[in-house]
Amino acid sequence: MTDLATRVAPPHAPLLRRAAPALLGYAAVRALGLAVLAVWSAARGKSAFTLLTARWDSLWYTRVAELGYGYEVRLPNGDVHSNLAFFPLLPWLERLLHALTPLSYAGAGFVVSLVASLAAAAGIFAVADRVYGPRTGVCAVLLWAVLPVGIVQSMAYSESLFTALAAWSLYAVLTGRWVGAGVLAALAGLTRPVGVAVVAAVWVAGVVSFGRDRGAQHTPGAQHDGHAPAPAPGASGTPYAPGRRRALGMLLAPLGAAGYVLWVGHRTGGGPLGYLDVQAGWRNGFDGGYAFARFVADKFTSFPSALAGLGLIAGVALLIWLYVSGVRARQPVELLVYTGVVLVLALCASSYFGSKPRLLMPAFPLLLPLARALARPRVPRSALLTAGLAVAAAVYGAFWLNGSGPP
Repeated sequence: MTDLATRVAPPHAPLLRRAAPALLGYAAVRALGLAVLAVWSAARGKSAFTLLTARWDSLWYTRVAELGYGYEVRLPNGDVHSNLAFFPLLPWLERLLHALTPLSYAGAGFVVSLVASLAAAAGIFAVADRVYGPRTGVCAVLLWAVLPVGIVQSMAYSESLFTALAAWSLYAVLTGRWVGAGVLAALAGLTRPVGVAVVAAVWVAGVVSFGRDRGAQHTPGAQHDGHAPAPAPGASGTPYAPGRRRALGMLLAPLGAAGYVLWVGHRTGGGPLGYLDVQAGWRNGFDGGYAFARFVADKFTSFPSALAGLGLIAGVALLIWLYVSGVRARQPVELLVYTGVVLVLALCASSYFGSKPRLLMPAFPLLLPLARALARPRVPRSALLTAGLAVAAAVYGAFWLNGSGPP
């Protein structure tokens, strides 16, 4: 039995109706986080709205939305921080919403993130429901909501937008909607550099599906083993994509990321690798995890920081264990490829180490083993655990944003 053969059959109820409990729970967790942030910020004489829309990367996105590309900051050490490092879909949406409503660019970014976070929650439910059923889908959404850095989902950042596009692209692959998967993957590639993870998932799943189709054609009496039931001979109007639509989806998937990277290279004169030069100005790069390993090792030079080092090691071990659990559970190949690429890019990049928790936020399939376990106990026990995690995440988010913590 393959992972495809053992998937849960899709229920007959409409998807959004099945997702309603997950979305209501998600909205409640986010509302709690925003309420705690508002109270905490007011007590410190700060504006919660400003913390959500005008700190760190939020300022760079709104500046792109308002003034376009071309702004850069030259630091005394020679580093050059260019706004070309920020992919354009979020600022495009901020500019569009600003033009259509009285909202400021910052307010538009906040609204985009709120709407995108709900879309992301719905997409996560759709994927988990498709693979493991609705109870796991609800638990997966709630676990994503109560992540320690879950407050980022409500900030004018691109994580929520990217996760929404990635989740729905993966769902489109799971249900054989290849053109939609390719379009969503292209949009994800216009949102964050990690959009290559969605492209890789679409491509690997497409190649595997082509291989299965060819094997089925050469096996007498073999049944179609793709992401959707094979149409009956002579049937028409089937919602499932034939080989040409699958190929088209695969061709569309990389256009967003490739288009922006090539445009940056042309604008900077750096050619196809010009975007890497822009990232180097921010001291971002891919070193296979060497810088991160040194960062962790440096924590063991004194006793108090050694505890943080142990915590980092435990966190990485947990991530690896969750990924291996997904492999053992025979998660669909598209989820494994997507999650693996997100993990590698987050852990093996030489970027600011404090940002790694939020860079891992789009890797929601890692939560599926935990969601399956959470779905097993009785509802009151799961609800109590989720409520406790929600309170802890809300307090941590308020503390984090009111301090000088990592972006």
